[in-house]
Amino acid sequence: ITRRHLLARLVELQYERKDSEFSRGTFRVRGDIIDVFPSYEELAYRLELDGSTLSGLYLLDPLLGRVVEEINQCLIYPRTFFSTPRDILMAAIENIEKELQARVKFLQDQGKLLEANRLEERTRFDLEMLREFGWCPGIENYSLYLSQRKPGQPPYTLLDYFPPDFLTIIDESHVTIPQIAGMYHGDRSRKLTLVEHGFRLPSALDNRPLNFSEFEERVNQVIYVSATPGPYELKKSQGRVVEQIIRPTGLTDPQVEIRPIKGQVENLRQEILVRAQRHERTLVTTLTKKMAEDLTRYYHELGLRVRYLHSEIDTLDRVKILYDLRRGKFDALIGVNLLREGLDLPEVSLVAILDADKEGFLRSTRSLIQTFGRAARNINGQVILYADTITQSMKKAIEETNRRRQLQLEYNRRHQITPRSIIKRIDEVLASLPERDYLDYTRIEEEQLIYMSKEERQQRIEFLEKEMKKAAQNLEFERAAALRDELKKIRKMEIEIGP
Repeated sequence: ITRRHLLARLVELQYERKDSEFSRGTFRVRGDIIDVFPSYEELAYRLELDGSTLSGLYLLDPLLGRVVEEINQCLIYPRTFFSTPRDILMAAIENIEKELQARVKFLQDQGKLLEANRLEERTRFDLEMLREFGWCPGIENYSLYLSQRKPGQPPYTLLDYFPPDFLTIIDESHVTIPQIAGMYHGDRSRKLTLVEHGFRLPSALDNRPLNFSEFEERVNQVIYVSATPGPYELKKSQGRVVEQIIRPTGLTDPQVEIRPIKGQVENLRQEILVRAQRHERTLVTTLTKKMAEDLTRYYHELGLRVRYLHSEIDTLDRVKILYDLRRGKFDALIGVNLLREGLDLPEVSLVAILDADKEGFLRSTRSLIQTFGRAARNINGQVILYADTITQSMKKAIEETNRRRQLQLEYNRRHQITPRSIIKRIDEVLASLPERDYLDYTRIEEEQLIYMSKEERQQRIEFLEKEMKKAAQNLEFERAAALRDELKKIRKMEIEIGP
C-alpha cells in the first residue's frame, strides 16, 4: 500500500487533513507516519509506512500523542453516515441536475424568479461540493437519490435492521404514540415551505421520518407502558391489559381534595408553610406561564421560598432547580406542564392544581392523573384541586385514583405492609440526565448575580433604573434598552434565586 493511495482512501471516507488541529474525523501526516482519529473512537490510530509496506500499527492517545499499544489490525469506517460509493454518487448528481432544471423552469414559468435563482445557486454549490468532496452541508436532503429510492418510498431506519420477531417497548405511550404520528406531518409542513420558496428541491420531501402506517408495518410485538394509556393503545391491545398498580413500598395513590377557587392563593400559601415546617415540598400547577411567574413573584414578596419552572428554562437550569428543590433550598415549585411524566421527587407531599375546572389539555383526565402521581412517592401525599365545579375530567381522574388507592390499601391490609416513602439519593436527579456532561462554562461569568446578596441585587436594580431613565432623557435609546434588558434579567433572577 502506498502513502498516496492511503491518503486518497481517507479523503474518500470524508476524513479531513489537519496537521495542526488533530480532532475527531481528521488525519495528519508527518513523513511516513499517518495518524487517523475516527469520529466514533476515543483513541486514534497511528500507521507507520516503510516504502509501500505498512511497518507499524498502533493505538494512539490523541491528547498526549503517546502510543498506547501496538495492534495487528484495525477497521476505519467513514467519518459520516453519508459516505457514498463514487458510481452511486455520480448517478445521484446526474439525477439531481435533471430535477433542478425541471424545477427552475417550473418556478420561472410561475414568475418566481427570485426563488428560481435562489434554488439554482444553492443546488449548484451543493453539486460542486459533492463532486469534489463527496459531501456537502445538508446532504441528507438528497437522500432520495443517494439511497437509490423511488419518490414516496419509505426511508431506511434502524427498524429495518432488526429481526422479524423483535419486541418494541414504548414507554409513556400516551405521549410517545402521538409524537410518532406527528413527526411526519411536522417535518413535511416545514419542508414544503422550504421547497415553495426555493430553498430545497421537491425531492427533499423524501428525506423524512416514517409516517405512522409505515411505523406500524415495521413493528410486530409491542408493549405499551403508561399509567394513562390512550385510546389507540387500548384498541391495539384488544383487551390484553396488565395493570401494575401494587407498589412494593406499600405507598398508596394520594388523597384528592377539592377546594373552592375563591381564596385559593392564600389557602395554598398556608399549605406550603405547613409542608415546609415538615421539611416536605410542594408542586403547584397553573394554566399559563405568566400566572406561574406572577404567583412566584407574589409568594416571593411574602417571604416564601418558591421558584417557577416552564419550557423557556434551559434543560440544565431545569435540572438544577429540581436538584435544589430536593435539597430544600426552596419549598415550592410552580409550573405549567412540566410536572407530569417522569418527575420522581420523593420529598414532594403536596400537589396543588389551580383552576382545576378549566377543561382543556392541561386539565384532561390523563393530565390530571399524571399530575396526581407526582405526590405518590411520599407517605403523606395529598392533592388539592382548586375548583368551583367538578368537570368530567376531574370526576374520572378522582375515581381512577381512588380505585387504585383502594387496591393498594387492601393489599397492604392482607399482607400487613406498612407504607414507607421512597428513599432516593438526591444526586440521582442529575445523574439521570446525560446533558450534565455538557455544562457551558462560558456562561458562568454572566451569572455573577447568583453570588450577590439580596441587598446588593436591590442596589443594582435601583442603579439600573436610574441609569435607564437618564439614558432615555438623553435620547440614548439603545443604551436605555440594554439597561432595561439587564434590569428584567435581574428581576427574573430575583424570582429564581429566591430570598
